[in-house]
Amino acid sequence: MKRELILTINPGSTSTKVSIFRDEEEIKSNKIYHKDEELKKFKRIIEQYDYRLNLITDWLEKENIQIDSLRAVVGRGGILRPIPGGTYLVTEKMIEDLRIGIGAEHAANLGGILAKGIADKANVPAFIVDPVSVDEFEEVARISGLKEIERKSQIHALNIKAVSYRRAKELNKDLKDLNFIVAHLGGGISVAPVRGGRMIDVNNASEMGPFSPERTGGLPVGDLVRMCYSGKYTFEEMKEKIKGKGGLVSYLGTVDAKEVEKRIADGDKYAKLIYDAMIYQIGKEIGMMATVLKGKVDNIILTGGLAHSEYLVENLKEMISFIAEVIVYPGEDEMKALNQGALRVLNGKEEAKIYEREAAI
Repeated sequence: MKRELILTINPGSTSTKVSIFRDEEEIKSNKIYHKDEELKKFKRIIEQYDYRLNLITDWLEKENIQIDSLRAVVGRGGILRPIPGGTYLVTEKMIEDLRIGIGAEHAANLGGILAKGIADKANVPAFIVDPVSVDEFEEVARISGLKEIERKSQIHALNIKAVSYRRAKELNKDLKDLNFIVAHLGGGISVAPVRGGRMIDVNNASEMGPFSPERTGGLPVGDLVRMCYSGKYTFEEMKEKIKGKGGLVSYLGTVDAKEVEKRIADGDKYAKLIYDAMIYQIGKEIGMMATVLKGKVDNIILTGGLAHSEYLVENLKEMISFIAEVIVYPGEDEMKALNQGALRVLNGKEEAKIYEREAAI
């Protein structure tokens, strides 16, 4: 049987997305949902491995996909040690770190392990592509202003890299010869200067930068410290305020940008103030990252779910279009990005990276 298919796997907290690609064409896909009562059986995420693996193999059988038709399997990258961007072979050391949760416990940690489990049966390579832990910072970007705290790279790397490759292809140029500012606008917001394909800085979307539908972004630190020591909140409550109950939901009681825009259209001036403030902060962050590139910006790219909003995009353009032409790629297609990462290696455009060589081990 001809090996021409690539299986992509993206484990989330309540679902596992799977797709089959032939070259760049997605020919089958599914989102396998996991019931709460099923997941509650497992104390740790890694214990879900067999459960999710069986669901994936059942789906492959149902779709009549033979494993000997696969040329590679690609999983969503988990939270690993800091590594440069790229497509990585899944190795035993990577699996060890994913199993113990070296960076954090996260459903995405299962991506590489599931890919390896199926790939070994098919006798083909298993990959991950541009995980959240991609770190391409220059050393100067790590300095925070307090010796005990270092700025860290936590970034929507998969989508930011994917849209950078996409724009370079459209321009018929090598990504290494281009400078972009990419703003991933979703439940969290990452704004990264991408110089020659490397994400040399970023706001940590969980703790810094613009506020988003559910996160506070950067806050006045003095007031934050006083709030923490007020005695009114526990550590867990403060963590939830910053990520989960911050941003739009803190002010407006919703994370749904469409609902906020409807309120604005209906004349809600407070909703307009808060939404405009989020847009204002995104614009400021993009302007700041333009200085990192010393004003040499080929394009500003807006992506993620919020980039579907005409209101948000047009107001942002008013702020930032003087810097460079603004390109909009709404949404994010993680499965396509995973497939493209594998294809770059399989087609000889890149070499697969080895985790042990790239990580600080």
